[in-house]
Amino acid sequence: MLKSKDERRNFNFFAHTEMKVHFIGIGGIGVSALAQYHLVKGHKVSGSDLSSSEITQALKKKGAKITIGKNTIPKNADLVIYSPAVKIKNLKSRIPALSYPEALGELTKEHFTIAVSGTHGKSTTTAMIALILIKAGFDPNVIIGTKLKEFKDSNFRIGKSKYLVIEADEHFASFLNYWPKIIVLTNIEADHLDYYKKLENVIKTFGKYVGHLAKDGILVANKDDKNIKKICLGQASTIFYSLKQKEAKKLRKILKIPGEHNVYNALAALTAARALGISDRVSFKALSEYKGAWRRFETKRITWNGKRITLVSDYGHHPTKVRVTLSAAREKWPKKKICCIYQPHQYQRTYYLFKDFVKVFKTAPVNKTIITDIFDVPGREEKSIKQKVNSEKLVKAIKKDSVIYLPKAGIMDYLKKDLRGGEVVIVMGAGDIYKLVDSFR
Repeated sequence: MLKSKDERRNFNFFAHTEMKVHFIGIGGIGVSALAQYHLVKGHKVSGSDLSSSEITQALKKKGAKITIGKNTIPKNADLVIYSPAVKIKNLKSRIPALSYPEALGELTKEHFTIAVSGTHGKSTTTAMIALILIKAGFDPNVIIGTKLKEFKDSNFRIGKSKYLVIEADEHFASFLNYWPKIIVLTNIEADHLDYYKKLENVIKTFGKYVGHLAKDGILVANKDDKNIKKICLGQASTIFYSLKQKEAKKLRKILKIPGEHNVYNALAALTAARALGISDRVSFKALSEYKGAWRRFETKRITWNGKRITLVSDYGHHPTKVRVTLSAAREKWPKKKICCIYQPHQYQRTYYLFKDFVKVFKTAPVNKTIITDIFDVPGREEKSIKQKVNSEKLVKAIKKDSVIYLPKAGIMDYLKKDLRGGEVVIVMGAGDIYKLVDSFR
């Protein structure tokens, strides 16, 4: 492992033209983007993951050598990059090793980095900023936590400029490894309490992260967020945006993706673009053309089981994101019957935010909610908590006839009998529930 500052300074992570890089947890949405960066740079990329996925298959097609279920680090590897969610044991000390945030942090030092952070809206805001910069001729490099059609269904774009746009995650305080020139801060709420324990620690860590900005750096921040205000007041380099500003009205009219939360995301992107000197004409044009990202209210009309339905795939896994997404759905389809299929993500998140989930689903503006088993995140769950919470307990606490529990294997048979045609079916969660979408054929 490279632990000291001197070791990091003396090792040039990205300059070698024939570098051999091995990724542990290569199927992760962030790690896979960095793997693509190294492939584009001409490096030999290998990796491993617990299971095969669309992402690992795509990487194989691009030239990466990937093993599933077993991790074998090539003896001639020059660098190992591993997901922070993976517990590393017995890694040979002779091979330099970095976590994904550490490796991305090295890239942020080499570029003019625009980092998008916050509890919600990171992926969408990152995508919006990237597309504005592309339309403005900035030709940015982009690393994002979702796939974009504009990037040929990839979570990575290589550019030829100094600009790097990244989605900067707060889990495990990963973003403390990054040194951006511009930070876009969407909102701050309690999340990842398995790591932070309480909201105060979340706010404190965000404050430390904002402190990474140099004197000439810029903070683009949501003025309407009460927790952001606790760390931004007095910051001379802060540019605020708000739903109260006049541009919000125009964005509501031109955005193809629904919901007030997406108006916020667009305002953040517009404000960041202004900080870079990009004209509003270019920004509004790019924002009006944005069609959304993979698993971010991804919508299609289909015929299934002889019936026409609208199918929505969404990544929402925090109570607030669930609430705003279902509200956006009701706003978009005010008279249609809406069925939400929700897979809670991680036992610890479900446990720590249990009351919030109960409140959200009790008041959700949908006709039916199916809650399936919690997605177990390997290596990140405490056994004691897994014994305290499950989806059946969540449904029981919600106390609403239209909210039911079903194991994942029984969902499709239930829908075959329940759907009459014309409904909106929302498949929601950050785990593997998205695979259920493929069953609607």
